[in-house]
Amino acid sequence: MDTAGITQPSQLTGKGRATKNRIVRAAAALMYEHGVASTSTEEIRRAAGVSNSQLYHYFADKDELIRAVTADQIERVLAGQEELLDGLDSFAALETWRDTIVAIAARQSGRGGCPIGSLASELADLDEQARIALAGAFDRWEGAMRDGLTAMRERGELRQDTDTDRLAISLLIALQGGLLLTQTRRDSAPLQAGLDGAIDYVRKFAA
Repeated sequence: MDTAGITQPSQLTGKGRATKNRIVRAAAALMYEHGVASTSTEEIRRAAGVSNSQLYHYFADKDELIRAVTADQIERVLAGQEELLDGLDSFAALETWRDTIVAIAARQSGRGGCPIGSLASELADLDEQARIALAGAFDRWEGAMRDGLTAMRERGELRQDTDTDRLAISLLIALQGGLLLTQTRRDSAPLQAGLDGAIDYVRKFAA
């Protein structure tokens, strides 16, 4: 790939950063709604209100833009849950997290699913760089859950032989599987059931 004409982040002016961010956010919204493969650069250009020359001034091709969208969506999703995930260290906190996630899905009638999960389903087998970034996002998500569960074990709320790695991945699987079924059925009940089941599983290890 020839990147000689591509403006690097350190070279961007304030206006340039704003334009680049506008392109990424426009692309993210379209890809979230229609999917990566079904979103063209022309649609992105029109949605962002930029010319072809502006688009390719910041991104060499669609693949580079997709990777920027992936990084942006990862940070937005995880930042949006940061407060909940950082305090996921009690049964009450787990229930609050569950209720918040289910309420969001219900308001959206299940549409869209998980932005990170949706990108993973499309890109994991096609773009190795994107796959690695998405795997890292799931690792961060799982890690936050594990940290909370480990704190519960250290306080004596969970048995000392509790495998917090296993519980954390169970919560993440319940979340992602529930979001997928909720998206498909346009009903938040599968997500509610999945998270209820995962939290009940955690309760089995209560001290």
